[in-house]
Amino acid sequence: MTDNPDLEAAYRLSGPDGSKQLYAAWAETYDSSFAEDMQYRAPQAVAECYAKISGVSPVLDLGAGTGLLGAALVQQGIEVVDGTDISPQMLVEAEKKHVYQSLFEGDLTQRLEVDEGTYAGIVSSGTFTHGHVGPDALEEVLRCMTSGAWAVLSVNATHWDALGFEDVLKCLAPQIAEWRKDEFALYGAGAKGAHAADTGWLLQMRKA
Repeated sequence: MTDNPDLEAAYRLSGPDGSKQLYAAWAETYDSSFAEDMQYRAPQAVAECYAKISGVSPVLDLGAGTGLLGAALVQQGIEVVDGTDISPQMLVEAEKKHVYQSLFEGDLTQRLEVDEGTYAGIVSSGTFTHGHVGPDALEEVLRCMTSGAWAVLSVNATHWDALGFEDVLKCLAPQIAEWRKDEFALYGAGAKGAHAADTGWLLQMRKA
């Protein structure tokens, strides 16, 4: 991996191996060099949305990274949060926040080491985006959820259109009681750079 660890490099990723290399290099500075500098809003937006529509635990944070979403969930009063990420280095940083009951490595493009129907809620911020995870992983998300559970996933808006998330949701309709999406700004007013004005969708789906 010759790229500097930044948003442009993250968007250029093309598979799990690249993700592991990039986030190994980025883990220790991710919160300051990206989340703070860009006023990254996705973790807080997902946490607030989940708390509003459900708030039930245990919750699994997919692509937990350095634990920003886990911390936001705890602030919203969510009691039991587990996290998984493809990068062990990112999980080391997440552990330092002391907000997760358990953390484990996992690749969402494959089957996770989670029993079917384990979680009363699923959340994710920053994982369903360019170079990372596409809509095919939604079936695995649903497998991990108990009946009636809600998932709240942030999805980069351009990524949503390019990879056909809505078509996949239609194919999964028998497993989904309802779904909706709300648009939000990924970054705050002080963000700078080519992606400062990027938007995302808060995908909310309830398992049948």
